[in-house]
Formats: sequence, structure tokens, C-alpha cells
Amino acid sequence: MHTISFPHLTNAHTFPNLLTSFPPFSSPAHFSPISVHFPTAPRNYRLRASTNESTPSTSTSTITVDNSDSANSTAFVIRARNRIGLLQVITRVFKVLGLSIDRAIVEFEGDFFIKRFFVTDSHGNKIEDLENLERIKRALAEAIGGDGDGTVSVVKSTANRGIVVRRAGLVEGFGERKAKAERMFSLMDGFLKNDPFSLQKDILHHVEYTVARSRFNFDDYEAYQALSHSVRDRLIERWHDTHTYFKRTKPKRLYFLSLEFLMGRSLSNSVINLGIQDQYAEALSQLGFEFDVLAEQEGDAALGNGGLARFSACQMDSLATLDYPAWGYGLRYEYGLFRQIIVDGFQHEQPDYWLNFGNPWEIERIHVTYEVKFYGTVEDVDRNGEKHEVWIPGETVEAVAYDNPIPGYGTRNTINLRLWAAKPSNHFDLEAYNTGDYINSIVNRQRTESISNVLYPDDRSHQGKEMRLKQQYFFVSASLQDIIRRFKEAHNNFDELPEKVALHLNDTHPSLSIAEIMRILVDEEQLDWNKAWNIVCKIFSFTTHTVVAEGLEKIPTDLLGSLLPRHLQILYKINSNFMEELKKRIGLDYNRLSRMSIVEEGAVKSIRMANLSIICSHTVNGVSKLHSDTLKMRTFKDFYELWPEKFQYTTNGVTQRRWIVVSNPSLCALLSKWLGTEAWIRNADLLTGLRDHVDNTGFRHEWKMVKRLNKMRLAEYIETMSGVKVSLDAMFDVQVKRIHEYKRQLLNIFGIIHRYDCLKNMDKNDRTKVVPRVCIIGGKAAPGYEIAKKIIKLCHAVAEKINNDADIGDLLKLVFIPDYNVSVAEMVIPGADLSQHLSTAGHEASGTGSMKFLMNGCLLLATADGSTVEIIEEIGSDNLFLFGAKVQEVAELREKGGALKVPLQFARVLRMVRDGYFGDKDYFKSLCDTVEVGNDFYLLGSDFGSYLEAQAAADKAFVEPEKWTKMSILSAAGSGRFSSDRTIREYAERTWKIDPCQCPF
Repeated sequence: MHTISFPHLTNAHTFPNLLTSFPPFSSPAHFSPISVHFPTAPRNYRLRASTNESTPSTSTSTITVDNSDSANSTAFVIRARNRIGLLQVITRVFKVLGLSIDRAIVEFEGDFFIKRFFVTDSHGNKIEDLENLERIKRALAEAIGGDGDGTVSVVKSTANRGIVVRRAGLVEGFGERKAKAERMFSLMDGFLKNDPFSLQKDILHHVEYTVARSRFNFDDYEAYQALSHSVRDRLIERWHDTHTYFKRTKPKRLYFLSLEFLMGRSLSNSVINLGIQDQYAEALSQLGFEFDVLAEQEGDAALGNGGLARFSACQMDSLATLDYPAWGYGLRYEYGLFRQIIVDGFQHEQPDYWLNFGNPWEIERIHVTYEVKFYGTVEDVDRNGEKHEVWIPGETVEAVAYDNPIPGYGTRNTINLRLWAAKPSNHFDLEAYNTGDYINSIVNRQRTESISNVLYPDDRSHQGKEMRLKQQYFFVSASLQDIIRRFKEAHNNFDELPEKVALHLNDTHPSLSIAEIMRILVDEEQLDWNKAWNIVCKIFSFTTHTVVAEGLEKIPTDLLGSLLPRHLQILYKINSNFMEELKKRIGLDYNRLSRMSIVEEGAVKSIRMANLSIICSHTVNGVSKLHSDTLKMRTFKDFYELWPEKFQYTTNGVTQRRWIVVSNPSLCALLSKWLGTEAWIRNADLLTGLRDHVDNTGFRHEWKMVKRLNKMRLAEYIETMSGVKVSLDAMFDVQVKRIHEYKRQLLNIFGIIHRYDCLKNMDKNDRTKVVPRVCIIGGKAAPGYEIAKKIIKLCHAVAEKINNDADIGDLLKLVFIPDYNVSVAEMVIPGADLSQHLSTAGHEASGTGSMKFLMNGCLLLATADGSTVEIIEEIGSDNLFLFGAKVQEVAELREKGGALKVPLQFARVLRMVRDGYFGDKDYFKSLCDTVEVGNDFYLLGSDFGSYLEAQAAADKAFVEPEKWTKMSILSAAGSGRFSSDRTIREYAERTWKIDPCQCPF
């Protein structure tokens, strides 16, 4: 027998799946590991069920605890069959759990070894809490994976107990049913393995049997398809177990209703959250493929537009990671957001055929379908002597469910995003075919499927407005039928609905769900109106992303009455009851009554969806402190004075898993190294620990190297995409967001023109002192938004002039990135030095884009708008570049109108564009008119001088690399507050009243 001692063992490799059930026993901030690099990552093992209650045999692995061997530490004694890499795996378990190894002794016994680890907690004390000891033993048992058959005995002081991962007892039943269940579980009693060899077998299996290609001849795209199905298999395992556990424990569930989810790509995010990226990379490498190359084969799931949609996606990631019992509901758009094509500087829109080659991440649930009804009439019927309204619909379509598993990080919980697609009713199709009307059948099928075809149908026409309303109701009706069905499976009393269901309206798009659930409860479940109303008012919460009242959604009553006649009746009754109650509270103040009414009496009689949402919801959320103040003092002032307790704010956030771990792996590794833990991936508040290293020259050097690496990647993309070669020594100055007048891309372009004009008028010696800039702009303009499209054209016209001017060279470049989406953002954001957020103060509700840049150590040049106000509080005004009028100054400046003075520089730049210096003089005339004095609603001229000062301050800081790097580090260090994990916790505790429900399997 040989004895070898290993003092202070650690391992630099990750083993994230061990976080699934065993959180650290103390703050990781106390843990300072000594990293040792191993050439291959430890394998990921799963346990099969073991029910052996007897003493383990000589061929069985065992884990015991001995607290008598040492006065200062706890001894974990592990007997297991020897194999390569197991020692590293075990030490990694202790590290993940926040424990320290004082010393270790390994004794070999044939094919087995006995490892004795003397372990302390983060404070240097022995571990005596029995519950903690059990959790550590379970983690070790999962990690070592047992012998050839996966059996591990965890030895207790009295008896032995097998660690059960799946067991037949999950399926209740007796007799024959139970026997069938036992048989099924005996056939599938273990999880899929995650070692490289097993992953390779699974990938090749899918190549041959799912993709239907020969395993000896398949290309990158086919490899991506097989890889994705292999990952999806592992998601489905966790997904089934999560929802089985939810069904058994019956927690209160959140249902997040949003018409938009900008999910982006799923592959990298999924394997990182599952903790098996390294294993897949190794498996693919041995097959002759690169993981990163295959990941590029995936298209973006662009089921939304801008911040609201991306925020919804971040919400789902955080809900899964934090173990909340939640479902997301949305629409499965056939085409998603349009593809932006630039031809001669003009934006052209093409359909985004993102489903042309299938979507391996979704599961079609053909057995989960619901009828959705439109048009028709409402008839009065007599029930037991009482009059009741019954809706007789004129058209019926089918909603088919498509499920998308959403995995959490560091947990086994995998929740569901259910998207609905429209299909024709079988009854309608059969009727048409029976009468021989095949052409009409095809036309009706196409008309039905168009409901879920296009994101944001053009609503400038009556047909477009009707299609938009159809989309909203189709989504709402299918989702609520599904939710009520699930509730009734476990409960038979609707009084329990508020205790088990929380419905969240992400903006006003799902607000028809209020009228729909009232219809279901009153018409179908036959509840008394008042009882139904009391229930409904307890289950809804509402987040508005709108700032100005003019942008609030309204639906014409004639359209609503035609498409949904019963719902219009319900809305009238809700409003009538509310008006009567309101008169009792405020008297006959008709102006205020008119403003607060759900029904707007005007040239076009309409339903105010925001008013409906506020009246029915128990909580109304703003998405930043400034936004909330605007809602209270201006947009919804009347409602705030009536119900101040309803109004609160929860500042939006973004997920660090997507925006650092996936998009910036180099920064991810650097953060983990210097923070001494990977726990920041689940707890972004730990990023504040970077402040302790900000003066460390070694850390700052590594930080600059990471930034340069990301700039190289972005520069290669720019050259490939546009042919423009850019200097890595230049400041990469970025503004990427939806093109809109209030976001003021035009201010940015005018600033670039001013810089170009100054350079042209300098002598060569002065030019050598100028900070070189690469100005990057990206974003899409709505198809019908002509001014936004002209801004895009002007950007290209200016770029054409600047980029081809030999006098300027690398001192200034302007690049427009076409078809900006999530996957492009994952490349642009890590490579940015400076990010511009220029909205006129008071117009941006939150602004999650700034948070993504902040997390990646990019400095901000911004107005004090939206969440920027809170970013200033967190990182200090010295670490970003502020400019422009404050919210309280905007109204006064607008009142000055033609008397408002603008800087001479602004007038000169405007004149250059007007006079055709960049060509297309006539085309840009209307664009220039929007910013002339007296017409300049978004105050570009007023803010221009302050904007140039902020740009000069950025130049001055950039020429001092150490100062710039310090500001960059402090920006990232303050970004933890803007994680969507914090957002979700606040919503869960204050608004939804839901608790985490972690699946133990």
C-alpha cells in the first residue's frame, strides 16, 4: 500500500453542474484558491438509481465522514475505483462548495484507492452541521459517478442510503399502472452521460437518425443540427423533471405574458447553463469540428424588436436560474423581425425566414391545441331564470403549442417558453373539402396562418390594425386556456386562483387577457361577476415600458366590437363599474373622470389599454426610478393620486450569463481569476470585488489585453462586412439601437460631421494630436418610419465621404452595421471602448443597452435619462461622460421654440448637409427641417454644445490609458446592480409573491 500526500489541492476547471443542488456554505469572497491548470476538463457524471441498503461490497464506491480524526478539520473518506482525472473532480467539488482542503492522503488498494480529505469551511472551522455534511456527501457522490455501473454508496453512521436521481415513485399509481411505471423507469433510470465519448455517440446518432445523413459524410450545418438535438436531449431531461416536481409540489406559478421575446441564439447559452461546454468542445474536436464554427451556423430567433423583447429573454434566463416556478407565453412568428438589407445606403426590408430550415430547440406539441374564436354575435340566453350573454363566434382557428426549454445556470431547473402558432380549424377545412371548395380552403388556411406569420404587421391600414388585434387576442386566448386548464387539473375552487397563479402583463399588448379571463370565469365557469372581478384584480400585475401618454395603446371600439363583440361588452361593464366607484371617490370632476375612463370619447372612440391594465392590476411597475417618477407625476398622475400603493418601480436588468459568459469568454475567465470564484455568474453583486484590484498593474494589463482581443474580433468582422479596415489603436465608439428620432442617432452623425470638418481644417501637425476614432452605428428603422430611414441614408452618405478621404486616413472612420441583432451585439459590445446613449432626457423608460456595455467595461457617454441615473449612483459621475438637458429642463427649453439659441457648430453642420456636401441635397431636406430652430422637438441643437464637450472629455481620458482602464474596471464593478437576477428577485418578492422551487433531481 502506497501513501501520497497532497496539501492544498485546487483545480482551475469548472464543474458547474455541482451547483445545481448545493449552494456554497459561505460567501465565495472568502475563498482564495491556488489555481492549478489541468490539460483536460473533468468529466460530468450522472448517477443511476441505487436502493442498496446493505453494507457496500468491496467493489462499491463509498463516502464516509469522520469528525474525530482531527480537532480542526472534517475528514471525508472516499473509496472509489481509480481513474484518470477523478482526483481533480473531487477537489473541484470542495472548491465549488466554498470549502478548503488542508491536506489529503491517498492510499491505493488494487484497482481502488482510499482518499482522505481534511476539509474546513471558509472560516477555517471543521464542519459539524449534519445537513451540510449530507449535502457535501451528495455532491461528492454525484461527481465521482461510481464504478462501471454508476453505483455509489453514501455511508451514514447508522445505515447506508443510495443516491437516487430518478425513481419510479415519481409516478403514482397502483397495480398494473404502477407496474408499467416501474418498467418504464427501469428502462430509463439514468441521465444521459456528458463525457466526451458519450457526447460523440449522441451527436453521431442524431447525424444518422435525426438529420438523416451518413455519419461518414456530413457538413458543418448538419453537425450543428445534430449537436443541437444532442443538447436539447439533455435540456428535455431537466425540463421533464422540473415540471414533474412543480406538479407534485404545487407552488404558486408565474405566467409571463409577452408578445415579444428576442431570444437570439440558443446553443452556446444552453451548453454554458448546463455546464458542459468544455466537454462538447472536446468531443467535437475529436470528430474534426470546432464548437465555435458550429455555433455560427445557428440563426437568430428574432421574435421581438428592441429592449422590451430582449428584456423578456433576460427575464426567462433569470427565472430559470433562480429556480422560480414560471412559464413564458408568446407567439411563434413565422418570419420574426425583418432582415435589414442596405442598398446604396437605403434600408430595404426582407422577410426573416428563420424557420426555413427548422428550429431544433423547439418541440411541437400537436396534442396541446386550443380553439380561438373571432367575430360573430352575442345572444341572451336564459339560465335558471337569469339572463346570460353567450358569444356565438363566426370564425374559429386552432392555436398549436411550440415549447422551448429555458435552462437555468447552476441549477437543474429548466422552465418553459410556450409559443403559439395559428392553424386552421379542422372542422372548417373538412367542410370546405366536402363541398369541393379546395381553393377557398387553401385561401382560408393561408389567412388563418397569417395570424402568427409576421411580427408587427403594418397597422397604418384597417386590415393591419385588425391583424394586430387578432394576434393579441389569439395569443391571450390560447395562453389563458392553457393556464386555466393547468390550474383546474390540481384545483377545483377558483377562490384559490390568486394563491396559485400570478399573471404578468409585459406592456399593454397582452391586456386583452383581463377581458378574456373575465369572460371565461363569468360565461364559461359561471361565476358571479363581482366574485370573478375580485379574483381577477388579485392575479394581474403590469409593467409599462411607455413614457409619454401619446405612445399608449388604444383600440378603436368599432374594430373591437366587430372582432370580439363579447369582450367589448365586458370592457364597457368594467368601465361603467369603475366610473361609478370613481365618482364616489373624487366627485363629479368630469375632466378627471374623462382622463381616467377606459373608454376614450373622441373622433375615434377607443379603448385605452393602459387604463384597463392599471385598473385591474394590483401592481403597476415602472422600469427605472426616473421612469416611475414620470409615470406618477405625468403619464398616470390621476391614477397615482387614486392608488399610490399600486405604483412601484423595478429597474430593468440584463443577464450576465448572455452578456459576459457567452459573448465575452475572455473577460469571463479574467473575472473568475481575479475574483477567486465563478459565483459571480449567479451573483453579479460579487463584481464589486473588482474594486479591490483596480490599482493592481497586473490586473489592469490583463484587462487591456482582453479589450484588445475583443477589438481585434470586431475589426475583423467590420472588414469582412464592409471592407473598411480599422485601426485597433483607435477608440471604438459605438451606438447600436433601434433607429428613432428620440434616440438621436442624428446627433451622433452631426458630431461625426463636426469632427470631420475640424480635421479637414487642421494642419498635419495638429492632426497627430487627435484621438483616432472608429464610429460604429447600427440599428433598424421601422418599415414605415421615413425620417429614421433618412437617418440611415445620411449615415452611409457621411461614411462614404469620410472613409474615402485620404487626408483623414485612420483618424476617423464611420461604419454602419446592417441587420443588427443579438448575435451581432455579442460581438460588438465586448469590443466597444465608448458607448453612446443619447435619448432626450425623459424619453427613455430604462435603456438596457447601456447595462450590457457597462458589464463589459465599456465607458458610457450619455444623457441623464432612464436607468443612466441609477448607473451614475452606482459608478459615480466621474466614470462616465454626461451631457445634455435634465428632465426638468426639457419642457422649458421646448417652450422657447424659435427663441432657442443653438451653437454655431450645429448651424454649420446642418448647413453642410442642407447644401449637399454629402450629396442627396433634396432627399435630406425634410430631415434637416426636423432639427431647425422651432421644429427641434428632441433638442439636438440645444444639447449639441454640451455633447461636444462630453466628446472632448472622452478624448482626453482615452489618451491616458491607465485612467481609461481604471474607469473601465470601475464601470464593470458597478454593473452587478443591473443584473436581471436582481430584477427578478424584486419582482418575485414584491409583486408576484412567488418562492423559489428548486428541482432536487
